[in-house]
Order: sequence, then C-alpha cells, then structure tokens
Amino acid sequence: MNILVVRTDKLGDFITALPAMYVLKQHDPKNRIIACVAPLNKTLAQSCDFIDEVIVDDSGSLFELVSKLKKAKIDASITLFSNTRVAMAQFLARIPTRIAPATKIAQIFYTKRVVQRRSEVKMAEFEYNLELTKALFSSINLEYKKPLLEFEDAKKIYDVFCINNDIDKEVVAFHVGFGGSSDANFTLDEYEILIREVIKEGKYQVVLTFGPDEKELYEEMQNRLYDVNIVFYLSLEGLVYFAKLVSNFKLFVSTSTGTYHVASLVGTPTMTFFADNLFASSKRWKSVGDEGLQMHFSLPGDTEKRAKLIDEVKRELLEL
Repeated sequence: MNILVVRTDKLGDFITALPAMYVLKQHDPKNRIIACVAPLNKTLAQSCDFIDEVIVDDSGSLFELVSKLKKAKIDASITLFSNTRVAMAQFLARIPTRIAPATKIAQIFYTKRVVQRRSEVKMAEFEYNLELTKALFSSINLEYKKPLLEFEDAKKIYDVFCINNDIDKEVVAFHVGFGGSSDANFTLDEYEILIREVIKEGKYQVVLTFGPDEKELYEEMQNRLYDVNIVFYLSLEGLVYFAKLVSNFKLFVSTSTGTYHVASLVGTPTMTFFADNLFASSKRWKSVGDEGLQMHFSLPGDTEKRAKLIDEVKRELLEL
C-alpha cells in the first residue's frame, strides 16, 4: 500500500510525525511510506530509512502539489496537521482514503475524520500522531525504536569537529535561540549565568550552536563570552550534518524548539525549557526520544520563582 503522511509545518512539528511513519512501515514492510513535508525538512526526511519517498510542498501552485500527489499513486493518506491547501490537494488528487483530525473547515475534504481534541493535551503531540494511524490499521503496534534516527558516520563527523575545534572533553551544548517557535525561553543574561557555571566547573567543553539565520545572535554571544573557552558553532552544513554532530553530545540545553527535537530524535540527553502553560508544556511537546533522557523545566514569569529555577538548573548541570 502507498501511504502518504502529511506534516508540512516546522522542524519540531515534523519530527513529532516520524514515529507514526515508522510504525506504518513496521506494520507491513511492503507499505511504501511517502512523506509530504515543508522544504526545510526535506533532507532530514530523506535520511530516514523508513520513509520511501519525500514530496515537498513548497507553497507553489496548488495544482503543482496535486500533480506530485497523483504521480505517487497514493492509496491512503494520513494528515497529521491539516490546512485547506493540503486537504484540497489530496481531494483533487483523488486519494481514495484520506484520514485527518476532525478540526477546521478543511475536514470536509477527508473521507475519515478522527475526533482528537488536541487542545485538551491528554497526550503529547507525537502520541496524537501515532493514534491517527489506528484509523488506517486498527491493530497497528505503536511502539517504535529509540533513538529513532541513527547515522553510521556520525562519530566520524564528531571526531573531525573535535579535532578542528581542539575539543578533548565531552560536549555540553547550549542553543540559546529559538526562532519564534517557542513560547518561553531564558534571557541571554540567564543563559550566560548557566554557561559560565559549566565552564567554571571545567568538566565539559561548552559548545554554543546557532542556526544559519542566527548570525547576529552568534556574534552577540561571542561578544558576551569572549573571555572564556567556548566553541561557537554556526550551523551552515545543513540539518542532517547538525543531527549527526548533536548525536555525540553529552547534553543539549535549549528552549522547546526544533533543535531540541532533533537532539532527542538522535538519542542525545536534553535539558529543555517550556512555557508555564498547558498548551506549550512538556506534556504536549515532550520529544520522541527516550523520556528518561529528557529533563523538562517550566519557566515561571515570577522573578523570585525564576531565580530559584536558575539555581535548580545550575545544580542539575553541575551534577552531570
């Protein structure tokens, strides 16, 4: 069966779709799993051995997307997050079975609508995605391997990175940016406190990572931390290279943003900061990796509580 799985939003959202694609492939290895993704997620999707084909929705003509779907000869689709564009494209491509959550006006274009009420946050986003696969195969096993994504050459890439940056200790990485994809984050002053604490301990090499569009933040952190031994890494080699590199880190510290989901996907322990509300909480946005490797903290707005949280996070970092 040719099965289309649609998740065309941001990086972290796409990663929450990967367990669903994995279990669909495991249910019957003859299933051909076709992922419909946003352009930024293309290479990561192509690196997953349980995805057979990647269709990129580049937000061009609707009929261009319809043409791509028709060529794939899809038997059934599961749309994990819907909008009118992807719903109509599947309808016009005449995909026989079209499954999606029963939300928004777009649901009229699907043949099977599943009531989930994700706003109630009774489970995590990736768990809601997994549940949708039951609408196609009621007996499907929802268990998946962790880490879900591994690379044979990841250690080699990390070794070269260490040689090029004179790294001879395990790496604790901080990703201080968030690209507007998170509802809460520490300030740069607060991050600086945490970073200097780890450096003072002297046990680990600190690496600060930055996305390709975070050059100003990269330069600002260099100016702030010019007096200490830190590796500042501006990621220009692409998402798959970044995933390979991060998979070797001792810990990845960030807000709840796409890079956190990448780190968890490849099995790296994470320390992650979430907004202090249910909709943006770890209950909804915990990642797809081993939950035992994820440390979650809710960021309060209250100044006194925030100061106590910084002390708690410092203790956790120093006890690594």
